Amino acid sequence: MEPPVASCRCHFFDGCSDLQPPPPTGGGEHWVDEVLRRRFLRLARWKEKRRRLDRSLPVTSLMEFNSEDEIQQLSLSTDFLVELSDGIFAKRESCSTFATFSHQAVNFILSLLKNILLSKREKELVEEIIDGLVTRLMKRMCTIPENAGTSDSGPVDCSDAQFNVQHLFRKLGNEEFIGQRIILAVSQKISNVSESLLLLDPFDDSFPDMHGNMFIMIQLIEFLISDYMKIWLCCEQFDKKIFEEWVRSILKARKDLEVVENINGLYVVYIERVVGRLAREVAPAAYQGKLDLDVFSKLLC
Repeated sequence: MEPPVASCRCHFFDGCSDLQPPPPTGGGEHWVDEVLRRRFLRLARWKEKRRRLDRSLPVTSLMEFNSEDEIQQLSLSTDFLVELSDGIFAKRESCSTFATFSHQAVNFILSLLKNILLSKREKELVEEIIDGLVTRLMKRMCTIPENAGTSDSGPVDCSDAQFNVQHLFRKLGNEEFIGQRIILAVSQKISNVSESLLLLDPFDDSFPDMHGNMFIMIQLIEFLISDYMKIWLCCEQFDKKIFEEWVRSILKARKDLEVVENINGLYVVYIERVVGRLAREVAPAAYQGKLDLDVFSKLLC
């Protein structure tokens, strides 16, 4: 039987889709945070055991859970968050349980990742775990129903679930290590969708969903840049290499969107606004020599 959930309202999704910096967090951690983390970890372990039993996986093929292994906890937590996301798409709506558990999962992932990065352990494995999380959540945020348009029970609408996943990305982006990888993956996806739109019949049932996905992705990039860009630039471990990679990817996405401007000119208007915002945010760092001026100059073109 699944452990009960506290009935108090979770404010994790308050301000979803609002373009404003998140409120500053308090100084020390409250003891309640530690209790919630422990409870979340117990629940994640319980769900993992149940999932393994449901799939009838051989025990010999599984690693025994080690409560001291932070990397294993990170992997388990990301799987748990993806499973939560699957649940809201199945129900077509979120609930208090999703808000509570996703809040705990995101906080747990960010806390674990911070500790692991400070210890500089298993960076390649951590990158693989985070890239996998971003890829799987991206697939769900940009989902297109199998019966796009309508079903026997009426119109198929996943928009609420998609915005919830977008908000998960926004919260996860608080950690520079995740946020930069989110922007890179999203900008690359924008280019892929742009190419698909060129070949797609506008009367195809999936066209409105692809159109909606495009705006969700551009909006997510705008949120991350607005919320965290200045904070990321102040990080000692700021990854300049991946930063320059996703800046070039955004510029490529802008160029690809210009090709489909006749389909929807708002794409170009929106991505231009995002690029302008990015240029303003990184200008001080570029002039201080922290960033490649050649990359920065391309943002001004």
